[in-house]
Order: sequence, then structure tokens, then C-alpha cells
Amino acid sequence: MINAQLLQLVINASNDGIVIAEKEGDQDTILIYVNPAFERLTGYTSEEILYQDCRFLQAGDRAQEALVVIREAVSRGGSCREILRNYRKDGTPFWNELSLSTVRSESDGITYFVGVQKDVSVQVKAQHRVAQLEAQLAEVQAELAALKATNGKNKKAN
Repeated sequence: MINAQLLQLVINASNDGIVIAEKEGDQDTILIYVNPAFERLTGYTSEEILYQDCRFLQAGDRAQEALVVIREAVSRGGSCREILRNYRKDGTPFWNELSLSTVRSESDGITYFVGVQKDVSVQVKAQHRVAQLEAQLAEVQAELAALKATNGKNKKAN
């Protein structure tokens, strides 16, 4: 059996942000623990954010589809994995892959959630750039096809 001290060392050594939140109401989750990687990722200290709802990480950017899935998972006491845009303390956005899992207490039935957060900003930015380049390539291919068609008509006319 792993003792609590070893478990704490392992969680603190993680490169991914780890949070524990307590379910409060149907959709609210109140942070009760964050590891050092979460503090580095977001720029917030645990003292600044403990006992707050997790929504502060989205600032005013709450119309994200991933948040609907996350709220549904919290509401039903389920799990999910979603990529969403969060904001650091200094206001800079970052893309976060959140793996949310339910933890139920056998004694009192209180539901907790553990969230593992990985910064995937580099990957998301690369995907956006690839999509932009593909769109540009499609435009160039369309222009080339139009030029070929025009050249073909000119050759027939001569």
C-alpha cells in the first residue's frame, strides 16, 4: 500500500497540473488542492485560488463547446477528456487538455473530481497553422486550375 507521503511526492513531481475539486451543487466545483505544476502552468498560487470555482480559468471565454461537455460530466458525476482554452494569471491564453475523473467518498457520498491538466498550446497552434496552410494551398490549386482552363481555351482559339 502506498503511504500518503509517497503519494504527495509523486503528485508534486508531476509535470502536469493536478487539481482536486469538490462538487458543490449540480455544476459547481470548488478547488481544494492544486499541485506545483498547476501553479507553474497558470501563474496562480494555491493561496490565491483554493476554495474558488474552477471557472476563473476561462475568464470571460465561457462559450467553448468543451465547457458544455465538462459541465455535463460534473453534473452527472462522470468523467471526460476535453481541450479548452484557459487563461493564465497574466491574461495570456493557453490550450489545456483536461482529463476529469470522478472520485466518490464511500463514507459520505461526497463527490470529488481530479483533473489532470496538460498544456497543449504548441500542438493546437501547430494544428491551426496546418489548417491555414491547407486553406492557402487549396486557393493556389484553384487559381492554378483556373489558369490551366484559361490557357486551354486560348490554345483552342489559336
